[in-house]
Amino acid sequence: MPYSVILHIAGESSVLGEVDELPKPIDAIIVVSNPRQRDGKDLHYVSNNVVKVIWPIAKVNFIEILESGDEEKIIGFVRD
Repeated sequence: MPYSVILHIAGESSVLGEVDELPKPIDAIIVVSNPRQRDGKDLHYVSNNVVKVIWPIAKVNFIEILESGDEEKIIGFVRD
């Protein structure tokens, strides 16, 4: 199941994309599919026909993991 993530890269604007699996503590890279800006626009430093980008983890400040469509359907405790 792919995860939608926001990468916060040092010296660049944040990048929205999908990853097949979350990076492990021993990983040195992260592979992101469909990289784009948070507003959906293309990244100025990536060619238009690129579908995957590999970033070194050392350049990533932190990663936000967005909820998937399946998780949005889960109903928690509701109090009337």
